[in-house]
Amino acid sequence: MYRIYSAIEWIQFFTATMSIIGSSSIMAYAVFQNLLRSPEVRPLFYLSFFNLWLGLCWLTGSVLYRHALKNQNVACYNLQITGQLFYIASFFYTVNYAWHLYIDLKGKMYSMSHWATEYAYRVGRIGTILSGLLPLVLVIPVLSLGNYTECYSNFNQSHRCLLLHTGVPNPNSSICTGLYFYGSGVFQVTFLVTVIATVVLLLKACVLYKKYTSCLTSVSDQKWAVISVAKQRMVLYPVVFFICWTPAAVLSTSKLIDPEEHTDFHIILSFLQALTAVSQGLLNCLVYGRTQQMLSYKKQVTRCDEATQTLLSRQQKKFYASIQPTTTCADSATSTGL
Repeated sequence: MYRIYSAIEWIQFFTATMSIIGSSSIMAYAVFQNLLRSPEVRPLFYLSFFNLWLGLCWLTGSVLYRHALKNQNVACYNLQITGQLFYIASFFYTVNYAWHLYIDLKGKMYSMSHWATEYAYRVGRIGTILSGLLPLVLVIPVLSLGNYTECYSNFNQSHRCLLLHTGVPNPNSSICTGLYFYGSGVFQVTFLVTVIATVVLLLKACVLYKKYTSCLTSVSDQKWAVISVAKQRMVLYPVVFFICWTPAAVLSTSKLIDPEEHTDFHIILSFLQALTAVSQGLLNCLVYGRTQQMLSYKKQVTRCDEATQTLLSRQQKKFYASIQPTTTCADSATSTGL
């Protein structure tokens, strides 16, 4: 088993390092480009901030796996609880960012009223605050009671510092056993809530996009490029979340059913979790960079097309746009509630 956990440790070290680089890149880009006030970039900055700290926790765990401390059990126990705080926060900030992406996509499609826009972003600001406070409320019982009752005394496995390890309940302490099941339950519930919320927002965005394209009369090429890229972001970020955290959720559930750690199924899931769970910061960076590049390319192409259009082609385009049947899709979209 030492070889297995040694390989997992190196995977965790590599993925944590890459995630730290990816999250730091997004944060640095937002700061240097003065984009922190942007409703589109600010939620991604917060998500990257907690992905950065989660990556640091995983990196520290992989280092402590090979370099023992005097109070190794205490350090590893508290490190895993701290990691739990950051990944729960990243769950909530993923939902918060998906909400902002949905509002941004809707705003690009339809001219929302000032009241509706202000209301939407006010909800987003409340979500941003709650996404930072709720993880503290959920994790503090484990941190305080776990240290008070010395639950780390049973935390003596050789791989205890690897954050993919969820610990083993202490049979001699009902409090430690309760905290173990509480921590696993919090992870699974928050994961399920995040999945449901992001799927609902994704479906609403797809319905909105389909309605917009079916009612479309005329729109500039540049606006269409912006809308198409916003729609791709709305799809890609939830997909990244599902890829990263589904193995961890399945592993956590299977360990509640079968606590035996050395089954082939658990080992495979442990490898997948070490490879994917902390990779959200890196994948978010790749998605953001790719969509930014795509948006710049589409805008450049449309500018070239507009520059090469003749006067006759522009007049023909205006004529065909003027004879399209009028619709009330935009009016109905702006009148509906958020």
